[in-house]
Amino acid sequence: MSRLILFNKPYGVLSQFTDKGTAGSPRATLSDFIDLPGVYAAGRLDRDSEGLLLLTDDGKLQARIADPKFKAPKTYLVQVEGLPDATALEALTRGVTLKDGPTRPAQVRRIDPPDLWPRDPPVRFRKSVPDMWIEVTLTEGRNRQVRRMTAHVGHPTLRLVRWRIGQWSLEDLAPGTWRAA
Repeated sequence: MSRLILFNKPYGVLSQFTDKGTAGSPRATLSDFIDLPGVYAAGRLDRDSEGLLLLTDDGKLQARIADPKFKAPKTYLVQVEGLPDATALEALTRGVTLKDGPTRPAQVRRIDPPDLWPRDPPVRFRKSVPDMWIEVTLTEGRNRQVRRMTAHVGHPTLRLVRWRIGQWSLEDLAPGTWRAA
């Protein structure tokens, strides 16, 4: 029987079990939080992003979750700089053309600021620049895609939390904790 683990990856943690980066100061990895042999991340979540990461010991399940050809929807709660207008949100919905080509259409909507845990370190706050939260659902997962899409329409991402992958969501899972699905 295969195992599936839901993990709330904190900000600053690598989506891998070892750090092959700089020798100076080691960075936090999955092994700092999860001590289960044989499970591997199904997809990635950038070091500066937070939220749901699925891990499994089943290669076929891992492919169904991570491979864009299966189009598993991934929902992100995104704090952006500025106040995107209807034109910017519509561009994200239709899809934008990035350096690596056009993105698939996305579901995008404004949302109230979500009731999330505090981020460490906190997002920078600037009195002169407002921010807004949007929810973005994608069916592909390019490198830093949500960040590149929001920057493309003039609203850089300040905080990015992956809330849902397919049928699985964070719900009440605290940062740095995991549970079996």
